[in-house]
Amino acid sequence: MSGVLRNAGARRRVVAGAATLAATAMVLSACGGGGGGGNNEADGGTGESAEGVQLECSQESAADAQFKAAEPVELGILWTDWPEMPVKDSWQLFDEIEARTNVRLVPTHVPFSDRVEKQSLLISAGDAPPLIPLIYTGDEKQFAASQAVLPLSDYSEYMPNFNKYVDEWDLREMVNNLRQDDGKYYMTPGLQEVSVPVFSVIIRKDIFEEVGAEVPNTWEELRTALEKIKAAYPDSYPLGDGFEGASMLNYAAHAFGTVAGWGFGNGTFYNTDTDEFEYAPTTEGYHEMVEYFHGLAADGLLDIESFTQSNDGAGTVKEKVANSKIFAASGAPGTVNEFAIAAAEVPGAEGAEFIQIAPPGGPAGDVVEPRGFWHGFMLTSQVKDDPNLCTYLQFADWLYYNPEARELIQWGVEGETYTKEDGVFTLLPEFKLEAYNLNMDTGTIDIAKDLGWASNVFAGSTESRELKESYNSAEFVDYMDSVLSSRTPRDHFPPAPLNEMELEQASLISTALKDTVDTATMQFIVGQRDLSEWDTFVSELEGQNLQTYLDLVNGAADRYAEAVSDS
Repeated sequence: MSGVLRNAGARRRVVAGAATLAATAMVLSACGGGGGGGNNEADGGTGESAEGVQLECSQESAADAQFKAAEPVELGILWTDWPEMPVKDSWQLFDEIEARTNVRLVPTHVPFSDRVEKQSLLISAGDAPPLIPLIYTGDEKQFAASQAVLPLSDYSEYMPNFNKYVDEWDLREMVNNLRQDDGKYYMTPGLQEVSVPVFSVIIRKDIFEEVGAEVPNTWEELRTALEKIKAAYPDSYPLGDGFEGASMLNYAAHAFGTVAGWGFGNGTFYNTDTDEFEYAPTTEGYHEMVEYFHGLAADGLLDIESFTQSNDGAGTVKEKVANSKIFAASGAPGTVNEFAIAAAEVPGAEGAEFIQIAPPGGPAGDVVEPRGFWHGFMLTSQVKDDPNLCTYLQFADWLYYNPEARELIQWGVEGETYTKEDGVFTLLPEFKLEAYNLNMDTGTIDIAKDLGWASNVFAGSTESRELKESYNSAEFVDYMDSVLSSRTPRDHFPPAPLNEMELEQASLISTALKDTVDTATMQFIVGQRDLSEWDTFVSELEGQNLQTYLDLVNGAADRYAEAVSDS
């Protein structure tokens, strides 16, 4: 690589520093434009608006205050319908939000089964309603490149709750990493005061103790424990995933210094030694990870079906766990309860004890995924000149980031569905929340299914630590504390935003590359392809325009860093 690009790579490393990124909002706005928008200190840190659009607002809004529109307004929202929780027009959720804010949410429904495809078609065609929820970081890139959604950074001053908690929870650097090639961000994410991996390994603790295995701290310690369990239960395949490998490879990858599974993203991994993005599956860390899981499969320690089949129908991981065929598996906090309930119905397994452990460490150290956001929202570009745009922004800011609104979304109406005393939330006896096993003995009205609270569309987006703890089990709080005290989040990679033309080209290449990676990874792990063919696999990737793809990504990172350095 030329000296020019090496220097640009070094600049990328500088951009990744907190001090520089804190100023990126100001720097890139000079490159990306934007009119005057009044005092915008929270977004830029200087007290002067470096980007923004001035709006005429019919009402004021302030952080931690109840927002209410001056006049009644309807706001269309793209609503995902989960099959187990059909939407009801009578939900208290819609009525209470309208009563408090003067804004009536009007859903346009899309089924969960093909939400992503239908969402993309509606937005691209200009037929989507204004508010697009359930947007995770990265989802916005294609729509930002085509200008199908609003650059929300232009309207930051109308989102006082967002700015307050971005700064209080030290998330400004992460927000600046959301900026696209034009220096603007097009979605605002759910903010998390504390962030730990949702999925990790769930072990049957009583069996680990029975065979003399400690709670594993590393993947090698987990292997040792699995060997002891296999010896005691020879008919078992003691480790399973249940999510076609995507879950376990996701959190395992960080400990091997790579990315995989659900966390594969665009497939690139930033090498801090070379100051360049590499393609993760071509790195030694990815190779080591695949070798590790191949070894488990070869020795009968890994349930291959759970890595190659979806977790439904007969023979699910949950059933195998209940029947003492699997003793450690991927899962989230709710999975612990699911496993316990399933085991309680099987004779001899009634006393099974399950705990979620911190993601094991590995060759790269006790490393977990970077501190993360949760799902947030976008606004479609059709509302750019809507006279109610200010109301939409202020309302969304209240809904997603105001603490009282977040409690409302999760628990319903204080005094009507729950009480709160000394930070402890308690559902009234007639209400339950089946998703978290709350009040199952007394409740007859599910606040989610019957009233719309704790909705998958909104709940969990922005959460203080107190709110996160309020509905989770004590065991999850223990898990969260164990991760926070013993694991280090991997640093976020430097930004490498692609422009519209680059994004289209990169998407075509990366899709083909990922198909090859997904197939080969599973073949290597389950033994359908010999590991001696690893170099051949890498050559196959190189033959699919891999270098062109990396040039696009590294070129975008260099361009971004240079824009910051030169301004």
